[in-house]
Amino acid sequence: MNTLKEGDKVPDFTVKDQDGNDISLSDYTGKKLVVFFYPKANTPGCTLEACNLRDHYSELQEAGYELLGVSADSQKKQANFRNKFEFPFPLLADEDKTVINTFGVWGPKKFMGREFDGIHRKTFIINESGVVDRVIDKVKTKDHAAQIL
Repeated sequence: MNTLKEGDKVPDFTVKDQDGNDISLSDYTGKKLVVFFYPKANTPGCTLEACNLRDHYSELQEAGYELLGVSADSQKKQANFRNKFEFPFPLLADEDKTVINTFGVWGPKKFMGREFDGIHRKTFIINESGVVDRVIDKVKTKDHAAQIL
């Protein structure tokens, strides 16, 4: 797993959001961007994390941040997740793992004694020039907006 680090330039990508719109990194040039990766839509931890970001969205925007959520779920699952919890930010349906592999968040994990490959819950804060300013490895799902701010 070759994860992007602080100071790395993020390679451009294009992937579909929950509504089938193309979203590219280049769409956010000149803006501060938070890209948060979560293992699976509608699971307890992922829901807590995304709802915390939703509840503090205006504060994040006031600080100049745009948000993108990413998982390998289908457009339909991402749309259901967004609609159910009324998220004001796009969720990328990265089924072929383009963005997941670009950021290097796919790799071996352990859960309840078994090992498998999956998405590591990480958040990347990217500056206006497309360079990683900060990586949050230990995401606190209930308090994630405060970690970013």
